[in-house]
Amino acid sequence: MTALARLLALLDVEEIEVDLYRGSNSDPGWIRVYGGQVVAQALAAAQRTVADDRPVHSLHSYFLRPGEPQVPILYRVERERDGTSFSTRRVQAIQHGRPIFSMTASFQKAETGFAHQAAMPPAPAPETLLSERALEERNRERTPEPWRTLWATRERPFDFRPVAPADPFAPAPRPAQAQHWFRADGDVPDDPRLAACLLAYASDMTLLDTCLLPHAVSWTDRRLQAASLDHAIWFHGRYRPAEFHLIDQASHAAGGGRGLNEGRIFARDGALVASVVQEGLIRYRA
Repeated sequence: MTALARLLALLDVEEIEVDLYRGSNSDPGWIRVYGGQVVAQALAAAQRTVADDRPVHSLHSYFLRPGEPQVPILYRVERERDGTSFSTRRVQAIQHGRPIFSMTASFQKAETGFAHQAAMPPAPAPETLLSERALEERNRERTPEPWRTLWATRERPFDFRPVAPADPFAPAPRPAQAQHWFRADGDVPDDPRLAACLLAYASDMTLLDTCLLPHAVSWTDRRLQAASLDHAIWFHGRYRPAEFHLIDQASHAAGGGRGLNEGRIFARDGALVASVVQEGLIRYRA
């Protein structure tokens, strides 16, 4: 199976009881479960309990404990409200009887109304940029172990293309701003609910790096302790995973061992598809 096919299988959470779902994990060799996977699976579980005509418009989540890759995750959905226009769901992700993640998601019937959006910032076309895999291959000879072996064997469900790649082994201070083009690395069924889960998965990939840029610190630094603390997404329009989208990111504040990151996701035609905000833990290990 390709990395994308494995991800699609992960998002097909198993219903084991009313409002109770089980999610598999992707790679038991990881230290902890990737946060974007938990967000995406929790959203997949919540969507199973909501009418098809109510797409998700926002979610707010907290990472409470590291997830163990060797153990399946249970997702318990609480149906908090089904109103005339909106439905609200609360989801807890559980391992060993303890919550590792909590999310509230809101769903809304489609309707028309006032509309405006921020303009898409300028960015070079994705076809002019190297993918992360191509960049890693270009720098292979000077990449130390274990990163060289890890990057050579790692498959990715998404093709990310940074506009201004940072050197992960010799970072220099730079403004807390970054842009990446990204798309699913393969074919995806035309399913808006699946697309929302894939967007949730991808939205956790690059945000946390942004608040490290001014400090010339890379995630490859073994002294660094970094993890997502919370994650929020507002869905503004239809996301099409097979097409390139631009995530424009900025970090406006950091302190107290935490960094705040914001992202806006645009389609190639300039439509604002989603807004993302995440605070992450960033500190050196004691």
